[in-house]
Amino acid sequence: MKKGENKGAALQKEKSRSSFSGKLGYVLAVAGSAVGLGNIWRFPYLAAKYGGGIFLLTYLVLMLTFGYALIVSETALGRMTRRSPVGAFGAFGKRFSFRFGGWINAVIPMLIVPYYSVIGGWVIKYLFEYLRGSTSSLAGDGYFTDFIANGFEAELWFLLFGILVLAVLFGGVKQGVERVSKVMMPLLVVLAIFVSIYSMTRPGAFEGVKYFLVPDFEHFSWMTVVAAMGQMFYSLSIAMGILYTYGSYIKEDVDIEKSTKQVEVFDTAIAMLAGLMIIPAVFAFSGGDPDTLQAGPSLMFITIPKVFASMGFGTGAGIIFFLLVLLAALTSAISLAESGVSTFEDQLGFSRRKSTLLMGAVIILFGSASALGFGVLDFVSLLGMSILDFFDFLTNSLMMPVAALSTCILVTRVVGLDKLAKEVEKSSEFKRKKMYCFFMKYLAPVCIVVILFSSIANVLGWISM
Repeated sequence: MKKGENKGAALQKEKSRSSFSGKLGYVLAVAGSAVGLGNIWRFPYLAAKYGGGIFLLTYLVLMLTFGYALIVSETALGRMTRRSPVGAFGAFGKRFSFRFGGWINAVIPMLIVPYYSVIGGWVIKYLFEYLRGSTSSLAGDGYFTDFIANGFEAELWFLLFGILVLAVLFGGVKQGVERVSKVMMPLLVVLAIFVSIYSMTRPGAFEGVKYFLVPDFEHFSWMTVVAAMGQMFYSLSIAMGILYTYGSYIKEDVDIEKSTKQVEVFDTAIAMLAGLMIIPAVFAFSGGDPDTLQAGPSLMFITIPKVFASMGFGTGAGIIFFLLVLLAALTSAISLAESGVSTFEDQLGFSRRKSTLLMGAVIILFGSASALGFGVLDFVSLLGMSILDFFDFLTNSLMMPVAALSTCILVTRVVGLDKLAKEVEKSSEFKRKKMYCFFMKYLAPVCIVVILFSSIANVLGWISM
């Protein structure tokens, strides 16, 4: 009798679990999670630093193989178990190794979304200032550092971004996450195309287009491969718990392989558009100066405003560009936070409202520390890094490779490649099954270990990434 009651409770829970309305909603939501600051902010400066076209080619090859295998794995495991990461791992065993694999995938987005929201707040601030016509002020030396050092102002804009994210989460999966993704993603693409065309038509920009799109094998190095592999985690939402969570929301008629291809195309298109938005414009502005092109994260908040200030249509370009970046940041932050909400619902038995409030508390607590880390808390140094930089290093360089390795071990040693393939085949033929199995069994674990040790070596100063 007790067994029957437990089975009935499980069926009732699965029946009441949130879900996407259909294939389009799922694809746009996953694409929204993949298309974020990793594409708009990180991809262009890495491409500029590691050889332009040869970096782009390396990234595409890795994304279509290594990245594809991990996306399919996480999505299929989510749908198979109907659970977020902790529950997905726990469905196959209760030992510490299973609990660890599930929780590290679940905790990563909870740690990322607070500092991600801080950067999102910076984006809103810049958009607001462009709307006010402060184009020349934004291009001034020291403007950005003065802004983030102002604790009150940085905190205010961070909280505004966080409120926008939580407002969507309160709407639920269909009415919140899916509805926003259906509006934001097409608008994001239109804006990206517009800014790219404008950037590429600037005088002297063609050399930048050529540098970004045409591979030069003389610029190829092992670090090109390492940097491209690391970028995939940012760009494809791998090892963040998001794909487990979104996979648990899809129905069995959704073609996982086809949906993965669509996400890959969407993500790649936005990454390429981001490169075409930024690299040609900066190339034309700097005359191809490598130091300017490789400015790193400061490219968006320091270099790009200087580029816009030198243009005749600088204010308009700034408004459109930072609106685009805001949309990208919001869609990714919503996905990261949704993964945390789903974990709280599954593991603590909380209602969606209560889970969202708890996620909000996590965002405010850790986000405030990151927002104030350049101001009143600038005396805090963790491994020689600011609070925000430390959380970025902890999650992206250490925890995400370990989380991805946990998924590889779960699929190959516990679930089995054949069983996972059958989950994919529920809706259609698994056309890339042989390639998928080969990469998951042999190459993916090696690539992940390389990323992990390269990241550690970079922090220790043994190599430069």
